[in-house]
Amino acid sequence: MTLHATIDRVTDRIRERSIHSRSAYLAKIARAAEDGPRRAHLSCGNQAHAYAAMPDKQDLATTRKPNIGIVTAYNDMLSAHQPYERYPDLIRQAAHAAGATAQVAGGVPAMCDGVTQGRPGMELSLFSRDVIALASGVALTHDTFDAALYLGVCDKIVPGLIIAAGTFGHIPAVFVPAGPMPSGLPNDEKSKVRQQFATGEVGREALMAAEMASYHAPGTCTFYGTANTNQMLMEFMGLHLPGSSFVNPNTPLREALTVAAVQRAAAITRLGNDYLPAGEVLDERAFVNGIVGLMATGGSTNLVLHLPAMARAAGVILDLEDFHDLSETVPLMARVYPNGLADVNHFHAAGGLGYMIGQLLEAGLLHEDVRTIAGGGLGQYAQEPRLKEGRIEWVEGARETLNDKILRPAADPFAPTGGLKQLSGNLGRGVIKVSAVAPERHVIEAPARVFSDQDEVKAAFKRGEFTEDVVVVVRFQGPRANGMPELHSLTPTLAVLQDRGLRVALVTDGRMSGASGKVPAAIHISPEAADGGPLARLRDGDPIRLDAVAGTLTCLVPDFEDRAPAEHDPSHSAEGLGRELFAAFRRNVGPATEGAAVVV
Repeated sequence: MTLHATIDRVTDRIRERSIHSRSAYLAKIARAAEDGPRRAHLSCGNQAHAYAAMPDKQDLATTRKPNIGIVTAYNDMLSAHQPYERYPDLIRQAAHAAGATAQVAGGVPAMCDGVTQGRPGMELSLFSRDVIALASGVALTHDTFDAALYLGVCDKIVPGLIIAAGTFGHIPAVFVPAGPMPSGLPNDEKSKVRQQFATGEVGREALMAAEMASYHAPGTCTFYGTANTNQMLMEFMGLHLPGSSFVNPNTPLREALTVAAVQRAAAITRLGNDYLPAGEVLDERAFVNGIVGLMATGGSTNLVLHLPAMARAAGVILDLEDFHDLSETVPLMARVYPNGLADVNHFHAAGGLGYMIGQLLEAGLLHEDVRTIAGGGLGQYAQEPRLKEGRIEWVEGARETLNDKILRPAADPFAPTGGLKQLSGNLGRGVIKVSAVAPERHVIEAPARVFSDQDEVKAAFKRGEFTEDVVVVVRFQGPRANGMPELHSLTPTLAVLQDRGLRVALVTDGRMSGASGKVPAAIHISPEAADGGPLARLRDGDPIRLDAVAGTLTCLVPDFEDRAPAEHDPSHSAEGLGRELFAAFRRNVGPATEGAAVVV
């Protein structure tokens, strides 16, 4: 199928925009690779330290077997990462069987946004991505590895690992998923209980019971938030093995896929004939494919922040216009909660990513001619894995959807576009995701209520102050102000107001979440208020027009731009729960439109 003209045009635009940075990047990783296996250049003392605890130290010292470095985000507080506890032993065994060796190069932090939602710890969440990249750099800087396996799933972990994989782009990189937990309490029922708790209809005991029935086992949370969007992205970008993203933990197929990932890592080092440095996978076509997957699945708005930062680590420059143009072209093919009632297990059973990739390739909406860790182009990712006598084989994936309420063909989608819109106007530049927003709410015009944090909004709600149409503005929530926390805990409150018949919208320089849904939310507004951005000039009662159809976000007060901005008080975010350690991050972070990054 001929590549769609918009996909071609956007890819060329990114390539042209990135021509100097990408050329410099490729030259850098070529220099890093030209000496061959790095440990051969270590002194005897250096090598002895590196191998001292290894049972197969003699192999490392005297042979040319590939040595695989494991970078792991394991901890047993995150359900998504708890399965990784067993992976190093399994990987070492698989490496030995493949004629290689493997070591845990290092661990990286992995925090759970589900735990920190609405809490001070959430102000460290976005910055944890950059810490993960830095920690991975520490692990890999020992310079003894011929390939790397990256073990990570959730919100900031995969983007941080990708930044590291791009920075160490001369080292082949294979990303190894852990899979989603089995289905529990349906997400729509959990959401209903949350709204009932917000209005006082049920107590905390009922709320706790619903939450525990939803988040109940090892594995990724089953709604289609940032964690599962990350997993989709790794498959669309060719960094997972085909069909591996949504296989449940602790199953024979999951284990066999992990073994197969080790085998691929051993096969694509510079020691063999199929050398595949990570930097060659992470080109502009791979990032376009990732954005196409984001739009086709209705994925998390957090990736609009993460993808530009990830891409910059490989010399590729993305802009909001790329997301907007691709969204206008790519159909929404999936309805997974919060954009529908199904969870990711139902999505996977209905045909999943293999079906989607096959459909999008046939429609000319993906680059097939990319390099992937599977060894071929993206067409391999229309296949799915099967276990045969304990070994993996890949077979043709679903050619028809098995549930058209969850998954539809590209020619008959749920919506003709991906639902992500770029917004611009005298309030700044940002995005809105409308795939779960009713069409009659794509344009909201109402007076502003201006707040400086989400707790103030919830307190006003409890006092009964929201009785008319309103645009809730929550400012001083950008990366420079306080680390750009998610404001997901506002979702039940705003949804209640909307359900009462009010026309409601949110405008913020903060983030929402992969779980943002039916309330229109203009997010990531840049320049942020703490940097003198336009949100700092707003006052209660100012009429605001959010128009997702025209792509505009405007304050309708004539002299608005002549006002002096409100001053940010940073004291609330300066200390406590580790926030004082991140002062340098807040001072040096880039704008949201460029990924809100510190290290790239």
